[in-house]
Amino acid sequence: MIRTAAAGAAAGALGLGYASVVERHWFTLRHATLPVLSPGSRPLRVLHVSDLHLRPGQRTEERFVAGLAELEPDLVVNTGDNLSHRRAVPVVLRALGRLLDRPGVFVFGSNDYHGPRPKNPANYLFRPQHRILGPDLPWRDLRAAFIEHGWHDATHTRLELTVAGQRIAVAGVDDPHIGHDDYDRIAGPADPDDDGPATDGGPTLRLGLTHSPEPRVLDGFAADGYDLVLAGHTHGGQLRLPGYGAIVTNCGVDRSRARGASRWGAHMRLHVSAGLGTSPYAPVRFGCRPEASLLELVPREVTGPDATAAAGAPASTRPPSRPAGSAR
Repeated sequence: MIRTAAAGAAAGALGLGYASVVERHWFTLRHATLPVLSPGSRPLRVLHVSDLHLRPGQRTEERFVAGLAELEPDLVVNTGDNLSHRRAVPVVLRALGRLLDRPGVFVFGSNDYHGPRPKNPANYLFRPQHRILGPDLPWRDLRAAFIEHGWHDATHTRLELTVAGQRIAVAGVDDPHIGHDDYDRIAGPADPDDDGPATDGGPTLRLGLTHSPEPRVLDGFAADGYDLVLAGHTHGGQLRLPGYGAIVTNCGVDRSRARGASRWGAHMRLHVSAGLGTSPYAPVRFGCRPEASLLELVPREVTGPDATAAAGAPASTRPPSRPAGSAR
């Protein structure tokens, strides 16, 4: 019995050491191909970054994020929780670096507004609605810097961007995790001139943004005809068990959607980033490497009477990406 207990304690210590020292610094780039563009559109490359949780001294994460600029995405989408320290704004800007010169849109999360505080880990399992908000963070400074570099704040706003020569309709909400969302402020058809999926003359893509993928928000985007919603917050579960997946999501979405691409309803796709950082009070990842995502957006397949017309659309000039949900 003593030997069994000792062996279990040793295994637990090894697992904790791996999760805190190795995996949380083992950054990766996830690739996914999502058929969400209107037929005949050229593919778009979108870099999805989320949950940096940066603070001074995190040089390894800084270098990884800075290196993402080499991907030269058509659009950068940041779904929040950039900060973990009141002096982290310069750290975030330094990490994003040349990505700030690319077209970009963003919404914020709770950890842009409030700093981290020590929490009982059991609350994630047994009291998921329990909220402990830390001290105020300089989110206004971060927002001003993003806007100065040309990024667009999509919070409770409807935007239309031209990216790589193609129209994108964008709308976002403030963080539902702390009840800041007000979907009514952006409610209505994503393309007011078209009640159905995007067609010729409409936007190439209708894109929704939210930090936390709460079902009430996702249902709103789906009802209004959005093609794709990008979110973060879940950290992919942060701790994932082999054969089981995420233990919790820390929001209302089910565990199967804790990270990566999935469907939400008949038309809309959802992509949830597992994020790049952790709270300084829970600096572990297990079975869930920190990640950014390069999304290759391609035209939807056309069925029925429209298929013949779409057959004449120009073929993609880009090489195919890895299958949805793959990582390397």
